[in-house]
Amino acid sequence: MKAEDLPPLIIDYAGQRLAGVDEVGRGPLVGPVVAAAVILDPSAPIDGLTDSKQLSAARREALDAEIRDRALAFAVAEASPAEIDTLNIYHATHLAMRRAIDALSPAAEYLLVDGNRLPGHHVPGQAVVKGDARHPAIAAASILAKVARDAGMLALDARHPDYGFARHKGYPTPEHLAALERLGALPEHRRSFAPVKRQLALF
Repeated sequence: MKAEDLPPLIIDYAGQRLAGVDEVGRGPLVGPVVAAAVILDPSAPIDGLTDSKQLSAARREALDAEIRDRALAFAVAEASPAEIDTLNIYHATHLAMRRAIDALSPAAEYLLVDGNRLPGHHVPGQAVVKGDARHPAIAAASILAKVARDAGMLALDARHPDYGFARHKGYPTPEHLAALERLGALPEHRRSFAPVKRQLALF
């Protein structure tokens, strides 16, 4: 379902400290899941905010800088591969979201969280399906999370160039699966994810 096919977004909050929350990196086989929380300044809207996946890397990076410069508050947090393996990706995603929310200063008074579940935080809020295309604060969070996680993958690529992380960002592409089979798993790989688990079982 596309965002434009969903009913209008009705928000039960009219104050100034509404935080959009989103995550990036549930599907990759390697690295952390990264979440961001952003409180935009209602008096200084930012043009062009939308789902980070719909933007070019250059446009995401430009908007990332603008969000960091103009937002009332923002925070980026993560849950590590070890935490993903211990908790599972669903619970680790919510852990990363709670960490991002907790790091906001000033604190959020209301949350808009991308998806269909809230992350179990004490701040009230609502889950918004396709939220990164329906509300600018969630879109801003998706951009910060995506830029941060992609930067981490570029750093990992610099240390381990044979895996192709700069290209596939850790997702299970044929190139990544072939490198995993050829070279083995790195400490940064998520051991609970099936392709990594299968590879580890061979040794």
